Amino acid sequence: MAASASPTLDLSAALVMQPTAFADWLIVLPVALCISVGAVLVMVRHSTRLHAAIAILGLFLLVVIDAVLLWKVAIHGPFTMVMGRWLPPFGIAFTADLTGAALALAGAIAALACAIYAISDIDDVGQRYGFYPFLMLLMAGVSGAFLTGDIFNLYVWFEVLLISSFGLIVLGSTKEQIDGALKYAVLNLIGTTLFLITVGYLYAIFSTLNMADISRRVTTVDSEAPLMTLAALFTLAFAMKAAAFPVNFWLPASYHTPKIVVSALFGGLLTKVGIYALLRVMIMLFPVQREELSFVIAIVAALTMILGAMGALAQNDIRRMLGYVVISGIGTLLAGVAIGSPSAIGGVVFYALNSVVVMTALYLVIGHAARLGGAWTLSDLSGLYARAPWFSGLALALFFAGSGLPPFSGFWPKAMLTKSAIDIGAWWLAASILISGFLCTIAFARIFLLCFWRPSPAGMKAVVADTNPPSFAPVVALTLVIIGVGLFPEQIMKLSQQAADGLSDPSAYIRSVFPEGTAR
Repeated sequence: MAASASPTLDLSAALVMQPTAFADWLIVLPVALCISVGAVLVMVRHSTRLHAAIAILGLFLLVVIDAVLLWKVAIHGPFTMVMGRWLPPFGIAFTADLTGAALALAGAIAALACAIYAISDIDDVGQRYGFYPFLMLLMAGVSGAFLTGDIFNLYVWFEVLLISSFGLIVLGSTKEQIDGALKYAVLNLIGTTLFLITVGYLYAIFSTLNMADISRRVTTVDSEAPLMTLAALFTLAFAMKAAAFPVNFWLPASYHTPKIVVSALFGGLLTKVGIYALLRVMIMLFPVQREELSFVIAIVAALTMILGAMGALAQNDIRRMLGYVVISGIGTLLAGVAIGSPSAIGGVVFYALNSVVVMTALYLVIGHAARLGGAWTLSDLSGLYARAPWFSGLALALFFAGSGLPPFSGFWPKAMLTKSAIDIGAWWLAASILISGFLCTIAFARIFLLCFWRPSPAGMKAVVADTNPPSFAPVVALTLVIIGVGLFPEQIMKLSQQAADGLSDPSAYIRSVFPEGTAR
């Protein structure tokens, strides 16, 4: 008896039937590269002398890949790759747009600079404890967070970078580090748990976790759906991650405790991931709810800016001072989110890109200053200009950039945000941006006057200027980038504005995930 013919299944309703284009694999390469290089470093854990070279090569490739990715998005628009050939929203999507690709590139540049600096900052014990594998895992989490198109996987990548940051912050196992790590871990775990609970709440309402799918469904859900509650919970969770007032006390209590290269990574990258998540969720997914919460966010932004700058003025330890400068910068970013106009969001994107590079460079430059002067405090450091005048000029340029003064890169996004605040009549918010910048200028002036310009006490033993290339070269390179962007900001302004337009009008983002004929 002949066997009956098997019915033919139509898989096109559930699966991507065409092979994935070779160029689309580019979107997952940053994460795959970081995990692969990290695995190689673990495999050669007994040959730590190879770690720095392998990690620096891997991060250089990451910079190249992210640059090509940004170029592709800038030319062709957002694009998406879905895992396992499942059609969205069932398949886990990686989606690259200008905001995510630009921040991924800035993060890779900062990480490469830190990896080079670590040659002189991380000793053999630190390398045996896994500094470079943790660094690559951290960059896998950062890259994944910037490029994922799925909000649950945004949480997953938060967890990846959080786990690796725990390893980095305790590197050295001193009492001070353990104390800082405990404060860092408790508050971040609370924020991550709140994020996860909110994601579960969101899934119960939308029955999807794909961000493009949520964006197109948000106007069609039941009018009684608690969208304001969702938006408020997301805002609180990401504010904790970004160290916004009043949940910012964990940052200055922890960022000064690890090795200075680790502080540079944290100050440059981690809080910006929280701001990116806030932009993605509140601007693209819940714009109406963001508008209703705008005044509350503006109040939080102003307090974060002013109190952060005042905290910087009150510090004697220059590492703690920079922690408060990071907090003040987060307030400036939140001000743009509160305003919400396309020009303000453009200022936020520009400021975030600038802050990644500037804060990384500032931590590295004070690390070099402490190596020259043998101390971390304003009261103990002095005479650095007499010992290293060229380095002092470099530090002064970075202090100007951190203050947001022209002609450096930090001036332009602050000008964009101040103008946006004035345009909507929020003069008090514009004044807060200017006042916080003025207070940060005073804080940086104190560092330069006391640590660099003040003569060393009579009889103090002279310290030979440190010209160690691994610690000096990345500072020079980042400073040149900052000066170049400050003098020629037009392209970054244009890129930031296009990125902001893509967040405010996510139609191109949605089409990249749901091309015509694939919408369910």
